[in-house]
Amino acid sequence: MKHKHLDVLIIGAGLSGVGAACHLSRKCPDIRYGILERRKRVGGTWDLFRYPGIRSDSDMFTLGYNFRPWTDTKMLADGPSIRKYIEETAEHHQVHRHIHFDLKVISEDWSSESNRWTVTALNEETGEEEVFTAGFVLNCTGYYNYDAGYTPKIPGINRFGGEVIHPQHWPADYDYTGKKVVVIGSGATAVTLVPAMTDKAEHVTMLQRSPTYVASVPEQDLISKNLRRVLPEMVVYRMARTRNILLQRTVFNLSIRKPKAIRRLLLAAARKQLGPDIDMKHFKPHYNPWEERMCAVPKGDLFEVLREGKASVITDHIKNVTKTGIKLESGDWIPADVIVTATGLDLQMFGGANLRVDGKRVKISDAIMYKGLMLENVPNMALIFGYTNASWTLKADIASEFVCRLLKHMKKTGAEKVTPIDKEGCSSDVNFLNLRSGYIQRADDRLPRQGHKDPWQNLNDYLHDLPALRYGKLDDGYLKFSGSSLHKTKRGLVQQLLGNTLSEVQR
Repeated sequence: MKHKHLDVLIIGAGLSGVGAACHLSRKCPDIRYGILERRKRVGGTWDLFRYPGIRSDSDMFTLGYNFRPWTDTKMLADGPSIRKYIEETAEHHQVHRHIHFDLKVISEDWSSESNRWTVTALNEETGEEEVFTAGFVLNCTGYYNYDAGYTPKIPGINRFGGEVIHPQHWPADYDYTGKKVVVIGSGATAVTLVPAMTDKAEHVTMLQRSPTYVASVPEQDLISKNLRRVLPEMVVYRMARTRNILLQRTVFNLSIRKPKAIRRLLLAAARKQLGPDIDMKHFKPHYNPWEERMCAVPKGDLFEVLREGKASVITDHIKNVTKTGIKLESGDWIPADVIVTATGLDLQMFGGANLRVDGKRVKISDAIMYKGLMLENVPNMALIFGYTNASWTLKADIASEFVCRLLKHMKKTGAEKVTPIDKEGCSSDVNFLNLRSGYIQRADDRLPRQGHKDPWQNLNDYLHDLPALRYGKLDDGYLKFSGSSLHKTKRGLVQQLLGNTLSEVQR
């Protein structure tokens, strides 16, 4: 099935895709856009993950959109509430009428001859392919594989007599009442699952190979709650965003400049929350703060269930899995009825779609990123990625604003094509996410690079990116604008100048 040509095609209707559509509606109302979504409803990550306790690991005042306030007082919101927020935002800006659901994008092909993208999508239920063409493609698919998470090889796992569950594929209405649960992992998913499952489980054990920094954050933003009594909602929201952005940047910068001091503070806070009976070795990472993402727990809920004995934490390696539990390298054994493999994500770019420019497949790991959102030598395309050291939406919002500025500039100048060009050889061997986390290192050969200077560096710094993306010069020498309309305009100006010169000579 062939669809009509669009100005912009957005891939994905999650937090980023819906946000991008709203920005287009607000700033470029004359743009004809469409959205392709593989799932049956909006939400993306917040529709896919449905494990117990699913919640944000960033505060909602910065994870929310910059144009629509988060009106709850919860600092870390549950998954269903976040999906509802995305759904209501889409409804408010009439985004739904632009969405084509149940379509998985399988290829994106650019033609320099026609200056357009041809995007092929598959309806996985019917097997029917649908084709869309667009002048600009905005990829909002995130960076992980929705089909499967990452599960390492665990010796003997097939012999286990209980249930093995990956959080990415949590069974609907799964009842773990009275069961002994082992959660393998130490990241954000694991520290969320452990306290959430103690409500019904007999006991929950968090089994980790190495510790992670875990910080307790307030459950409610009491400052915003009180300010709402006297100030408009949007004013309170912006004040909270500003406060949290500055606080986060301060902590991050201090972590980089004075890692030993911040490490001492984090460990002292954890020690106070854990009490005297929990061994601190389980919360002393071998790396410095923010070399990997830190985990946030509301009101110290993880520490609380450990203190109360409802859960326990073990730092060890798995020797093998038996029918009734897990044998460790130390010789210890953990009884289990359920094993939850909270072992991370499998990273994937473009939702797994093939990307080609003039028939040649783009090798993503050879390309560097322009301002963290466009690929070198790939025309008329942007990728919306959030921050790894702050809320995702902080970057997604200003990246979408940049795309709106770019599209308006192209329309004004008559350009049909814009391509980031690295004329100075700025490429490096560092991927654009630049974190030591295992899930990122495993996917290094699938990720774009970043350069050794602006605008090819991805600094993960909102205070740097905000002026650069919202106000920075578009004709910066790194973006090459071209296209028939632009050429005609330039040719017309040259002819006019020549005509005027000839008239002067004749006179």
